[in-house]
Amino acid sequence: MDHLLYLDRTLDELDPPQWAPLTSDATHLVRRVHELRRVPLGELGPANLRTLIAQQVALPYILPLAVRLLLEEPLLDAYYYEGDLLLATVKVPASAWSLFPELGAGLRTVVTALPEAVVASLPRGAAEELARFVAPPESLR
Repeated sequence: MDHLLYLDRTLDELDPPQWAPLTSDATHLVRRVHELRRVPLGELGPANLRTLIAQQVALPYILPLAVRLLLEEPLLDAYYYEGDLLLATVKVPASAWSLFPELGAGLRTVVTALPEAVVASLPRGAAEELARFVAPPESLR
């Protein structure tokens, strides 16, 4: 299924069940994610994608959008720092990538091509996260 075909629809429409209403004590992050679920996919920007990916919300719909951006600009500064969308994306559980083997392979190629100096300039722990992402699965070692 090509999830990019649904750019005019929202996660509330595509990713049932619709979430329960917010409680009065909901955090800012919870409120933000609820808001983002009502935005058409085509209107979600890099910072929105980073937030949804970091919270592992509707990954089958969000990952293709993020990877599409990352293939063009791997070190995209979504909100916090250069490469923040990439790092959020490579931290996604391996099970989510099983739905998109071709997207995962494309992103692995991009990550592998990053110069060492660029990887070294990323926040602490980034090199390890990137290495973990490009490493073959345990079953292939």
